[in-house]
Amino acid sequence: MKFFLILTVAALNMMANSGEIQQNDITMTWVGISSLIVFVVGYYFVAAEEKYHIDKAKPALLIGTVMFMLVALYYSINGLNMDLVHTQAEHLILEIAEIFFFLFVAMTYIETMIHMGVFEKLKYNLVSKGYSYRKLFWITGFLAFFLSPIADNLTTALILSTVLITIEQKNKIFLVPGAINVVVAANAGGAWSPFGDITTLMAWTAGKGTFGDFLYLFPASILGYLSTALLLSKVVPKTCPTAPDDTQKVPVVDEGANIVMALGVFTIFSAVMSHQVLHLPAMWGMMFGLSLLKLFDYSLKVRHGQGFGVFNSMSKIENNTLLFFFGILAAVGALYFIGWLGLAAVVYDPHILGPTMSNIAVGFLSAIVDNVPVMSAVLKASPNMGLEQWMLVTLTAGVGGSLISFGSAAGVGVMGKLPGVYTFGAHMKYSWMIFVGYIVSIVVWYVQYEIFKIGI
Repeated sequence: MKFFLILTVAALNMMANSGEIQQNDITMTWVGISSLIVFVVGYYFVAAEEKYHIDKAKPALLIGTVMFMLVALYYSINGLNMDLVHTQAEHLILEIAEIFFFLFVAMTYIETMIHMGVFEKLKYNLVSKGYSYRKLFWITGFLAFFLSPIADNLTTALILSTVLITIEQKNKIFLVPGAINVVVAANAGGAWSPFGDITTLMAWTAGKGTFGDFLYLFPASILGYLSTALLLSKVVPKTCPTAPDDTQKVPVVDEGANIVMALGVFTIFSAVMSHQVLHLPAMWGMMFGLSLLKLFDYSLKVRHGQGFGVFNSMSKIENNTLLFFFGILAAVGALYFIGWLGLAAVVYDPHILGPTMSNIAVGFLSAIVDNVPVMSAVLKASPNMGLEQWMLVTLTAGVGGSLISFGSAAGVGVMGKLPGVYTFGAHMKYSWMIFVGYIVSIVVWYVQYEIFKIGI
C-alpha cells in the first residue's frame, strides 16, 4: 500500500506540473475507490480458489460486470457523457471477443483430439516403453515445451499432468518435480509463441509485435527452462516405474484423427495469415479452421454414418476458463477507464524504475497475482516502449508465472489434477530452481536484444 500511495502521489505531481489533469480521471472519487476495493476483494477469492472451493470464474465475472456498472452509474448521476462509457465498453467487448473466439476454437480442436484418442495413445506409448523416472521427466518436459506453443500452456499442462499421474500415482519424489517441470516447460514454451499463452496472445493481438518477433524469444525461453530442468532432474530417481499389464488394451485412435491434427496445424497457419497478411483479427482464421473441422465431421458422417461430433467437443470445453478471462479482462478494462492504470504506469518513467526494471518486476507480480490480469494491465496502460521491451514483458509475464504454483493457468490446472501432491508448499520447496531459470531467461534476453541487437 505504501508503494501504491507513492505511485499515486508521483502521478498527481506529474499531472500538476504539466498544468492539466485528464478530464475522465475519476480515481479519487467514490466510484474510483469502491471499484478498486471490489477488484481487490474479488481477486482475493480468485487467488484463494483452492481454499474456498469456489470456481475462479464466479468472482472474476462478478467484479468485471459490477465495476463497469458502478462507473456507468457514476456517469449517469453526475450528468457526464455516457457515450464515453458506451464506446469504452464496445472497444473492450471487441478485444475480449478476439481472445474468446481464438481460445474457443483451440479448445474445440483439443477436445476433438482427446475424443479421438490421440492423447490416450501418447500416454500409453510413454508408459509402455519402460523408461526410467528421470527419462520420463525429460520426455514430458520437452513435450510440454514444444506442445505448448501450439496447444497453449494450460491445455498442455493438463494433458501431461494426466500422463504423470498415469505413470505414478503416489510416488511424490517423482510426481512433484515432474509436475513442476511440466508447468515451467509449458509456461516457457508458451512465451515464444503468439498463441502459446494467453499473455502472448494478448500482446500479439494488441499489435506489440509480429508473429516472427515472438519467435526470437525462443533462446531465452529454452535456456531458462533447461536451467531449471537440469536442477530439478537431480532430485528425480533413476529407477523405473511399474510397466502396464500386458493384458491392458492398446488404445487405438479413431479414423480421421491424423486429418484433424493436420487441420489443427492449418488453422493456426490461417490465424497467422489472417493477422499478419490480411490484417484481420487472428480469430478470423481460427473460425475458418473451425468451419473446416465441421465440414470434415460432416464428410465422416456421409462416408461412415458417424463422425466425431464437433458440438460434442464444444460441450466439453472449459467454459469457466473462458468466463474467467472475460471477467478479469473486463475488470482491468474498468480500472483503465477509471484511471488507476495510468497511475501505475508511472513506474515505467526512466526517473523511477524505467522499462527494464519494471518489466522484470512484472514477472514477480505475475507469480503473485496471475499473469493474465498483469499483462492486461500493462497493455491497457501502454507505456512508451520499444519492441525489445515489449518482448521482455511478454517473456517475464509468461515465465514469471511459474515462480509460484498459482501464478499461471498451467500451475492452477496441475494443482487441480494432482491434489494433495502438487501443492503450494511442494512447489515453493523448489522455487529457487525456477528463480535461477527466470534470471537466465532475462540474461539471455539482455545479451540478445541489448548487446547484439538480435530480433529488433
